[in-house]
Order: sequence, then structure tokens, then C-alpha cells
Amino acid sequence: MSLYSFGLEPLSCHAWNKDRTQIAVSPNSSVAIIYEKKGNEWAKIHELTEHSGRITGIDWAPDSNRIVTCASDRNAYVWTLKDKVWKPTLVLVRINRAATFVKWSPLENKFALGSGARLISVCYFEKENDWWLSKHIKKSIRSTVMCLDWHPNNILLAAGSSDFHCRIFSAYIKEIEDKPGPTAWGAKMPFGEMLLETKDCGGWVHSVSFSPSGDHLAWVAHNSSISVADATQGKEVTQLTTDRLPLLSVLYVSPTEMVAAGHDCCPFQFSYKGPGSLKFVKKLDIPKQTSRGSMSAMQHFRNLDKKATDDDESNELGCLHQNSITQLCIVSGTKAHVDKYSSVGLDGAMVLWDFKVLDATFSTSQFVKFLTC
Repeated sequence: MSLYSFGLEPLSCHAWNKDRTQIAVSPNSSVAIIYEKKGNEWAKIHELTEHSGRITGIDWAPDSNRIVTCASDRNAYVWTLKDKVWKPTLVLVRINRAATFVKWSPLENKFALGSGARLISVCYFEKENDWWLSKHIKKSIRSTVMCLDWHPNNILLAAGSSDFHCRIFSAYIKEIEDKPGPTAWGAKMPFGEMLLETKDCGGWVHSVSFSPSGDHLAWVAHNSSISVADATQGKEVTQLTTDRLPLLSVLYVSPTEMVAAGHDCCPFQFSYKGPGSLKFVKKLDIPKQTSRGSMSAMQHFRNLDKKATDDDESNELGCLHQNSITQLCIVSGTKAHVDKYSSVGLDGAMVLWDFKVLDATFSTSQFVKFLTC
């Protein structure tokens, strides 16, 4: 794992370019900053300054090399690199509340945008008029759309919102793509068709993630729970309520494993292998070593006298991030096999994490040795 700091301002969102040599981040402001890896350091090379409100979402299309941003100013821009300058194009999203989240589709021919207007804007490029248009999904949404994720088939779209619901919609746009075939979630998929609606998720749904096959959907909610809906088992939902602080981001890293992180400031691994078998696996951060074991009796009583605690002088948390993790992203690999992923947080830091799935042939002794090494 590697820790990088981009200053003292919180990082609300981030996105990577195709070869992972550049990263776009928003320091909780109206500006998106692009950094480039130079040696062991990250150097600022561009600033995207078109927004007038706080940027709430960034996504970078790897093949077309286009960046889409959205913000609380109710606007979205598609950025294209021309002559080493990023040029913005305004998108007609037609919303009257702040935009909250944005995500390119797998084929990069459209993107979805959530907002506080209780709707989802699915935006696509119309060549005839040379502009970005949008279609709205409004069905049953009663509050702010907080998170989105695309199914691998480029048609289905999962959305979590602050009305305690998680839903799957069809985002099929006949003007730009062929009619889709049936999936495990449903067969008829006209635009806006709702294929799944899970009620009372226990709190605001902060993040959603489709599995590599698209047959499972995971989400995390504000009641410190993680849930999985299984389309192969009649859309049965399995929920696990943890004893942790609320999770803010979830990411599939293999067909059965997920990584989630949030207010506990470190990532956790979860495993789903069928209805009723959603389990916590382990904490993925390595605790920092403390000096408590070698603390003298004199230092022990000094700390009790000064701070009413026997902790040492350091106020740092025992993990790499020193504040809540806001977003996870894949850095190396695909959802079917993630080798490395990244996290950004309110501490202004970005961490690169290596991920390894244990081989099922490991013996118990090997497993214990792996966890303790």
C-alpha cells in the first residue's frame, strides 16, 4: 500500500485515466485538479475550473479519454483534451437541484447523473446537433439520488437514494444502441423500466456496485449495513448489519468478494457466496505500531495527568487514513479480479491498496500465517 497527500482539503471524489498515470480529484471545491505521476510524486498539470458550485462527481472514460464532472451548481460538463488543454462542453441535464453523482457507462456512449431533483439523467451525444442530451428516469424516486453503478451489459443502471431505497432501472436509449436481450433481472427493458426496488434499506444508500457478472448487486447504507441482492435467487436480498461506523463506498473486487470503506477510515473485506451467506472477512488496513508497550511508568502517569488517558502523545489514528474514506476506485484489474484499488478521504490523502484473494487450497495454518504476516 502507498499513501499520498494532496493537501489539507478533503477529497470528495476521484477518477483515473486509462494507464493510471494521471488522477483527477476534487478538493471539496468548484475546481477539479489533474495530477500526473512523476517518479514518486504527483505533480499538478491541469485545473478544470468551469463549475461555480462544489464538484460532487468525477468520472474518466478510459478509451475515449473524456472526463465528466457534475456539481452543486446543477450542471455537468464533458471535458475533451485538445492541444493539451481540457475543453468543456455543457450538458443539457435539465435539473433544478444539485447534481450528486456521475458515472460513464461501460461502452462510454452515455453516462448517468444523479441529483437532488429526485431523478436520474441519462445523457448521450446527439451527432446531428453536436450536443449532449438527457432523458430522465423519475419512476418511484422520492428523494436525492446519491449513487449509481452500471450493469456490465451497458443497459441496466443501479441507483441508491436517501429515501432508503435501492433500485435497478433500464437505461436503454434506442437512438444510440441496439435492443437489449433478457437478463437475470428481467426481460422487458424499455427506458425507465424498474426491475428491482428494495424498500427500507435501513438508511441513506451511500454506494452501489454490480458484481462482475451483473447478477448480484451490493450496496451500503447509513445504518452500518451491507446488502446483496441476488438475481439468480429470485432477487433475494441478504443484509449484514455490522458493528462499525457507516460505510460510504463499496466495490466488487472478485465474483464473491467486496471491499467497503467509510467513517471507520479503513477498508473492510466482505464475502457473499449465496443467500444468507454474506460475511465479514477482515480489516484490510495494517495497524500502526504504537509505543504503549515500551511506555515507562512515569510517562503513563504524565498522560493520565495531562489528558485523562494513558495514550501516548500522538493523536493519530492507527490506520493510514486519518479521516473518513469517501470513495473507492479500481486501479489495476477488473471487477472479476482486482489487483489494486485506491481510496480518497476527508484527510486529503489518497491510498493505493493491493488486494489478494486467498487460494481455497490454503491450509488453516497457512491462512493464519497469511493474516499475521
